[in-house]
Amino acid sequence: MAETDASTCANCLEKLKSYLRTRKGMILAVEILISFIIIICYAASRYGGYSAIAICEMVFAIIFFVIFMMELDKQFLVVNWPWSDLFRAGIGALLYLITSLICVIGGAGDGARIAGGVFGILAGILFGYDAYTILMGIKSNRQHTAAPADDTV
Repeated sequence: MAETDASTCANCLEKLKSYLRTRKGMILAVEILISFIIIICYAASRYGGYSAIAICEMVFAIIFFVIFMMELDKQFLVVNWPWSDLFRAGIGALLYLITSLICVIGGAGDGARIAGGVFGILAGILFGYDAYTILMGIKSNRQHTAAPADDTV
């Protein structure tokens, strides 16, 4: 019993290490990290309400990280994972940029709020880059999939 638990844990750790070496894995890991930093900055500021966006985006990034790392996207074919990930990254980029600009512009005297806003702008750029790479992947998959030609007409 203990040997199967150890082998399962080792297999999971091996998947984690190999997924972190991919570009998508690295992007998701940095998204999780920067969202955590933003949560800390907003929690230290006088206006903690902005941390809700960072919490939601971090949770969604963790969920997609686990799904892609464990290759569950290949098992659950009901959901179109690339499009779901595109919407997650696109909405995250927009929300981070909007709230971060609000925090940077109106954060006079609150250094933690300004720091959270600056990290939020960086997160918005990172989420936008993620959305761009996902969109390019969707376009390249669509071009590689040839339309069926019906020659029997």
